Amino acid sequence: MEKIKSFWKKEPVLVCAAICMLLSIPAQPPGAAYIEAIDFRVLALLFCLMAVVAGLQKCGLFELLARKLLSGKRPVKLLVFTLVMLPFFVSMLVTNDVALITFVPFALLVLEHSGQQKLTAPVVVLQTIAANLGSMATPVGNPQNLFLYSTYGFTPAQFFQAVLPYTGISFVMLTLASFCCRGRTCEVRFMQQQTIRNSKTLIVMIVLFVLCLLCVFRMLPYGILLMVVCACLAICDRSLFKSIDYGLLATFVCFFIFADNIGAIPVVQSLLENVLNQSALLASAAASQVISNVPAAVLLSGFTQDGTGLLLGTDLGGLGTPIASLASLISLKAFLKQQPGEFVRYLVLFLVANVIGLVILLGFARLCGAW
Repeated sequence: MEKIKSFWKKEPVLVCAAICMLLSIPAQPPGAAYIEAIDFRVLALLFCLMAVVAGLQKCGLFELLARKLLSGKRPVKLLVFTLVMLPFFVSMLVTNDVALITFVPFALLVLEHSGQQKLTAPVVVLQTIAANLGSMATPVGNPQNLFLYSTYGFTPAQFFQAVLPYTGISFVMLTLASFCCRGRTCEVRFMQQQTIRNSKTLIVMIVLFVLCLLCVFRMLPYGILLMVVCACLAICDRSLFKSIDYGLLATFVCFFIFADNIGAIPVVQSLLENVLNQSALLASAAASQVISNVPAAVLLSGFTQDGTGLLLGTDLGGLGTPIASLASLISLKAFLKQQPGEFVRYLVLFLVANVIGLVILLGFARLCGAW
């Protein structure tokens, strides 16, 4: 029983996805359709990207970059701006959850060393929003982008034309919010010097990351990428296989099968298609608030041809509730570990900031005719 509770706490989304899949079996009994429903290209790309990003992180690349940018004296507003923009831009390449895993604990350390602990809650909230919004700028920024880019066959031009205006608005909003923080000048000093831990492995990971991008843009077959990445991990660092989020991969498999099963029910198919025909953007943004944006993207993709609306809806829908983007829970856990008595204050700040951001971006989408 304890093992079940522990697994539930560790992988709540996977458990829910598995339950949904099992409940949908009567709609379509197991068979060849289950295998056909699974997008192996997306799974292979996710596997490779998670492994490579874990390798880059293990080499100390991101922490070295952050220390170079933050060491020394600077205005508090500039310090906050830098802490917020680190996950904003880095998430475009290494996903929002990795950006938060890396930079939220780092921000907590910087604010403590600089005597700016009073800014901890607003900075972590802004970092969370920054990672969720910055990650929408590229196909590899978050799992739902990678899935939708592959599923709807976006060209690079189509993808970037859809998301970059919202990325620009997000950058402006986060900049204004960062410079609203009060304070004069502070100094950041690190006790130990940070260096790259393994330069040879770093070079290999950078090459592999380039190969991942080539595969995302359909310039390299995913089977070849998977073999190359697995071979390099086996040679360079086998421990990276343990860094991969297999729970996320299993979650995708469950939702692939679940979505295909319920799609076989005419009434459900008709209902979802009608809702999404009204506005794929609003429907997916609303669904993200309840089941989070990655499952929403997988579930709803089988019922609409509006890939752009679904892309924007799940990306913007990452704002809102703490579960709208599961990456947001990473920040919450890190914050509460340092300040366990500040949950209510953090939650209020989080909800206010997220709702404001979501309303502004949805309003911008309305003006652009994206609804």
